Amino acid sequence: MKTTPEHNERMANMTFGSVYPHYVTKVERKGRTVEELHQVIEWLTGFDPKKIEQLIEANVPFKTFFEQAELNPNAEQITGVICGYRIEEIENPITKQVRYLDKLVDELAKGKKMDKILRHA
Repeated sequence: MKTTPEHNERMANMTFGSVYPHYVTKVERKGRTVEELHQVIEWLTGFDPKKIEQLIEANVPFKTFFEQAELNPNAEQITGVICGYRIEEIENPITKQVRYLDKLVDELAKGKKMDKILRHA
């Protein structure tokens, strides 16, 4: 499935703070913790829990969120399908980065081991 310019624009303008509670709900419902969620976000972006909170309070869009992030060099190892899109085929950088985060949260919620989620093995 190919992303459209409208889809990419919507992804870039969606605020991190509006999506974050859904991430929390998803992982907690599956028995994982907010601390584990923060570990995953920090691995991908370099943001510690304090910075995550600041970004939520500032209501930053994903475009700004990822412009401020130091993306993990192993992020390219995140592959597969999320929300009907094959991550490795997404061309728009912001959309791809949002889907990286979605995929990591999904793996966490599915009970995958943290070493695998953080691409250590």
